[in-house]
Amino acid sequence: MPSSSAGPDSGRPAPPSLWRDRDFRRLWVGQTASQLGEHTSLIVLPLFAVLTLDAGADRIGALRAAGQVPVLLLSLVAGAWVDRWRTRTVMVLTDIGRTALLACAAAAGFLGLLGLPALFATVFLAGALSVFFDVAYQASLVRLVDREHLLRGNSALEGSRSAAQFGGPALGGALVSLLSAAAGAAAGAAFFALSFLSIRGIRGGESTPTSSTPTSSTPTSSQRPVPMRRRIQQGLAFVAADVSLRTVALASAAFQFFLAATLTVQLLFLPRELHLSGAAVGLALAATGPGALAGSLLAARLPRRFGYGPVLVYAAGIGDAVMLCVPALHGSSAVTVPVLLAVNAVFGVFGQLVNVTVMAVRQAVTPDGMQGRVAATVNFAGLGLAPLGSLLGGHLAQEWGLRGGLLAVTAGMLLSPVLFAFSPLARMGRSLPQEGAG
Repeated sequence: MPSSSAGPDSGRPAPPSLWRDRDFRRLWVGQTASQLGEHTSLIVLPLFAVLTLDAGADRIGALRAAGQVPVLLLSLVAGAWVDRWRTRTVMVLTDIGRTALLACAAAAGFLGLLGLPALFATVFLAGALSVFFDVAYQASLVRLVDREHLLRGNSALEGSRSAAQFGGPALGGALVSLLSAAAGAAAGAAFFALSFLSIRGIRGGESTPTSSTPTSSTPTSSQRPVPMRRRIQQGLAFVAADVSLRTVALASAAFQFFLAATLTVQLLFLPRELHLSGAAVGLALAATGPGALAGSLLAARLPRRFGYGPVLVYAAGIGDAVMLCVPALHGSSAVTVPVLLAVNAVFGVFGQLVNVTVMAVRQAVTPDGMQGRVAATVNFAGLGLAPLGSLLGGHLAQEWGLRGGLLAVTAGMLLSPVLFAFSPLARMGRSLPQEGAG
């Protein structure tokens, strides 16, 4: 990585241990606090609408959509923006914005002044800032640590994200129950403030990436600013031209499409076909959280022992195939709930193992000046098809029945490991590929 602050040309040697790198520790603390703030807010703000404003199901659905739509609207823009700025600057600014938003929402809630319009604006703006933060932290790792630490760095960061996805909503729900929804919003602001304080202390010499694509043939392209639209096009073209990145984007799109369809049908299948209570459904689905945390820990070791390619293909195949057990379930909740817990835990382990491995490979083959755009393009490819997957799941459940529809969309998830298996990624060994190897 040319501009990695821990690289051989950075003026300081790579640390013998990732956790001895002060800048990485600050990034990890800041990203962990940011993820906790984000996932705590995701449950607190809708609960405020339900408990305080007596909002109905349609309003809650619209409120959740307001927080999700920035991913589709702004991911590509965020990637182009991050590649023109220092990632530390982007993360600090977004933390300041989210701290202010949640603090204002908490104050308005305590004073009884927070209505639905202001709540919608808060959710949308916080979601937009989170899009920029998430792209920036993924790009920042490559600029802060040596490439030999990419796998362990991603393992630590994604482990924190998995823990926050599980613990954030639980913390938010507890704060709302014990104190108030406004207190929960204040806690979210405190987490973002902690993230700001940690990340602003990063002192590594991170240079601003060049504004041109590494493959540009124009001699003067690095001397003049490139328009935003052109930068987005460069990111899309770079991913499309690299076989490894193209496979990652296609596999991510296939996985997210069929996962969205699977979850849609499951939310109908579990209570109606298996007659599970809402609490049992929530417990079963929550098992993916601890599983993902375990997967993050395994990802720090398995690829270097068995090879990146075999780990990627087999983990994707096992993680997706285990979901085929769900449409085969019958019987009482005493049998089905433990099986569902085991299935979702296994899915979480291997799914996160794939996620961390793919992220390390993607960062290794991508030049520093393209990191933000590549991360944003892959995220956009995956999440962009999720709404269509949800529509397909609902349609198949209605036309083919719950069990038949669930079997069909779950089987579709296996397209992702098939794409990995028939690509050059499957032949990767125990070391990360070189930049531009795809």
